[in-house]
Amino acid sequence: MTDFFDRASELETEFREQALARHFEQWRQSGLSHCEDCGDPIPGARRAAIPSCTRCVLCQQLAEK
Repeated sequence: MTDFFDRASELETEFREQALARHFEQWRQSGLSHCEDCGDPIPGARRAAIPSCTRCVLCQQLAEK
């Protein structure tokens, strides 16, 4: 009986890891709508030009210095 529960726990862990990986990959592909540093909205034109951007232009410039 223990083997059954161990296997169920393994499958649950595997399923959760796959779901998280899909979620973060989707997030990475689409980027954010708000800057991760200052919280201001990232303009749509910037998100369209750089889909994976996570910072507004100003914060990105500061990060690159």
